[in-house]
Amino acid sequence: MNIAIVGTGYVGLVTGACFAEMGANVFCVDLNAEKIGALKNGIIPIYEPNLDAIVHRNAKAGRLKFSTSLKEILDGVSIVFIAVGTPPNEDGSADLQHVIGVAKEIGRALKKYALVAIKSTVPVGTAEKVRAAIKAELEKRGEDIPFDVASNPEFLKEGSAIEDFMRPDRVVVGVDSERARQIMESLYKPILLQKFRVIFMDIASAELTKYAANSMLAARISFMNEIANLCELTGANVDMVRSGIGSDTRIGSKFLYAGCGYGGSCFPKDVKALIKTARGLGAKMKVLEAVEEVNNAQKNILFKKFEKEMGGNLEGKKVAVWGLAFKPGTDDMREAPSLALIGSLLKAGCEISVYDPVAMDECKRRIGGAVRYAPDIYECSINACAIFHVTEWKEFRMPDWERIKSLADNPVVIDGRNALASTNLCGLKYIRIG
Repeated sequence: MNIAIVGTGYVGLVTGACFAEMGANVFCVDLNAEKIGALKNGIIPIYEPNLDAIVHRNAKAGRLKFSTSLKEILDGVSIVFIAVGTPPNEDGSADLQHVIGVAKEIGRALKKYALVAIKSTVPVGTAEKVRAAIKAELEKRGEDIPFDVASNPEFLKEGSAIEDFMRPDRVVVGVDSERARQIMESLYKPILLQKFRVIFMDIASAELTKYAANSMLAARISFMNEIANLCELTGANVDMVRSGIGSDTRIGSKFLYAGCGYGGSCFPKDVKALIKTARGLGAKMKVLEAVEEVNNAQKNILFKKFEKEMGGNLEGKKVAVWGLAFKPGTDDMREAPSLALIGSLLKAGCEISVYDPVAMDECKRRIGGAVRYAPDIYECSINACAIFHVTEWKEFRMPDWERIKSLADNPVVIDGRNALASTNLCGLKYIRIG
């Protein structure tokens, strides 16, 4: 099957590479000529484990190609996936200009039937807007070419996106015609053969499923962070509480870890967008509004613990920040708790050293020379009076605490992920969440 993926960001590139790995002929399209040129030369613009190998292998085999022109390849494909970004507007709503822009481009270039599948995370009703935009462009041309629109939201976790695509919990597909359903069944046949669930539903339900899933997970995180804060007031241990409630099969243990708040490209944006969608319909998402409020407050908890430990005297204090990405396995710093922490530390007059295995370049792009960039956690910790553990990279789990103690200034270790509690910190003071 020949397919096109419009957008070579995180979702588009992973989707295109994985479909090629499954045997499809894939054209990845992007207006950014520099990015397409880099991809043609084997340069991957994002960090995702094993993605580079899959891209290189399928590009070499001729199953994965890159282009800046959808018009040139549209006639040769059966499905066009829209996988462009939908960043939040100032009011929290999803910015659909790129999605609608692709729809208009399809309408201007379409010559035969195609299925347009929306992979981008979009609010309910977007498929109808895409359909209307394509139809309007066809009418301008005086053409009546048949096409279908489908919703096929992605559920990829950064850091494990390849595994998520190849062995998904489920694939959600929203269609409103039998022809569209048959095409999507053919596309996902390799997954169907492995007995993974492909769930067909109406388009509006598919669009809402994506937002509902991420909002539910965000709610679990904020709930546990509130429980962790209550644990600190009562003397309870949040790990024990998590173990106790997570053993209930109705609840389960996933996404019940307390920490310094969630970030990334999905949870913050999707929670805001769902709240905004409800408001536009005259409803309120009271639970999600609280989820967002709790998370915004939680991103400041590490700084508040440090401020309390230092008695409010922070001017000139040297600190180390271990981890910049919003989670391990990615260089993504969108809405990362590290940014909130660094912002508060800078405002307080602290001198900051940072280290992350893969997100250093992204941090430099975002905040430039406002902090010192260290080559490892040991250089990062020199003369620090506090060490903030912000992202739970595996290489942070068993550091040489004796060495760190000799390099740093008798630091307090403030663990935003509760990952260091079982290690021997060689007498260093340890502060955790909950």
